Amino acid sequence: MKDFFKIQFLWVMMLSAFTVSCNRTDDDAPDFPEGTTEYTNRWIQDSMRRYYYWADQMPAKPDYHLSTKDFFKSLLSSQDRFSFIVNTADPNTYPKSVRNLFGFDYAILQLSGGEIVTVVKLVLKNSPASNSGLERGMVIKKINGQAITASNAKQLTESISSKTVIDLTVGNWQNGSVINEKNVTVYYGYSLEQPLLSKIFEQNGKKTGYLYMYDFPDGMTSALNQKFSEFKSSGIQELILDLRYNYGGSVSSAAALCAMIPSGISANSKFIIYKGNKNGGELSRTFSQQMAYDPGALSFDALHAHSLGLNRVYVLTSGSTASAAEIVINNLKPYMEVIQVGEATLGKDMAGFIIEDKRKPKKITWQLHPVIYKVFNANGEGGYINGISPQFAVNEFNSLPLMPLGDPAEALLSSVLNKIYSKQENTNADENEIKVLFQSDSPAAGFSGLNFK
Repeated sequence: MKDFFKIQFLWVMMLSAFTVSCNRTDDDAPDFPEGTTEYTNRWIQDSMRRYYYWADQMPAKPDYHLSTKDFFKSLLSSQDRFSFIVNTADPNTYPKSVRNLFGFDYAILQLSGGEIVTVVKLVLKNSPASNSGLERGMVIKKINGQAITASNAKQLTESISSKTVIDLTVGNWQNGSVINEKNVTVYYGYSLEQPLLSKIFEQNGKKTGYLYMYDFPDGMTSALNQKFSEFKSSGIQELILDLRYNYGGSVSSAAALCAMIPSGISANSKFIIYKGNKNGGELSRTFSQQMAYDPGALSFDALHAHSLGLNRVYVLTSGSTASAAEIVINNLKPYMEVIQVGEATLGKDMAGFIIEDKRKPKKITWQLHPVIYKVFNANGEGGYINGISPQFAVNEFNSLPLMPLGDPAEALLSSVLNKIYSKQENTNADENEIKVLFQSDSPAAGFSGLNFK
């Protein structure tokens, strides 16, 4: 179970987990018996005072008698959307979402005529959803026997998080209606690590590489190296990164990806700047230094040997593009032109590391996932708390059914391919015809793309 949540709840983490001492930071603080809730809460307060980005905004005298989750929440800044706490001894304390429980996500749309349609937008490979036969582009008519509407969507999604099995009525969208309806049962379970998806498109002698990345786990540099070796040997002249559903992951893996795209960088080129509280101060890392935090990563020189040496890159984004995926967009900008297509990103311009009790024997099983740093690129640019807006806004739901990711007819990808090969601007004449009412991976629906590494 622990490994399941390690895969499912990825933050962007710069450092390894570490030991937090329980030394007093406030001589006036009460002394609580070991093993009590108050003792745990005091440890949480000490840890947060030292590392939390908004430590100076924490209450001076919190209520130690609150439940541990409520106590942690009482310490958080009103600006903080992302910090959370889990009890490693209790899986029920981990954030829950449709994606991490069942391996898929959906969006509820209102068509131009007012009709409500629920479409499957993402199905993880080797997941319970894919094993049950769900596919991107399918339409969900019912969840557990209830028809989905704009008014009950949030309630239905929240109910899923408490279930170990869901029954769906699904069908295929064709010419404005749903055909081939069938019932599908999806069981709660484990989703395997997601593979990279790459394609090479060619038109009029010009080759374009496409790379879909679901997340940024540690240990992915060998897979990246293989893909970019194929791109380079094929002589691609343009690159499209599809990060639309990428919650983030390892900053080191993000640095490795960035090292393989632009020209004019070296191992010592600055990649990222971290700014913490008065204790954390400011840190900067070069490409090589940041990549070194992944113990299994290939070296900068090994990866850079397959660098494409491009002057621009296209990035496909949505409101689910977060953390390390946003770092890729922002931190490539000092070195090349970044053309963003799709929707504004989530806006998680921050990073941190896990805080847990490393004493032996362990006395506290709670694990903290707080915001510790704000992140900036080599030029000191950051501050995208409201998301990074695209130069070309494209709604992937404007054309139903949704095509498979990597299909040249898919809305976001075709928009970029048209721009590359025909030099046409994206007009988005139909931008307002389809309204997105709800998405199962929205922050309000239990979004949990928060795990710094």
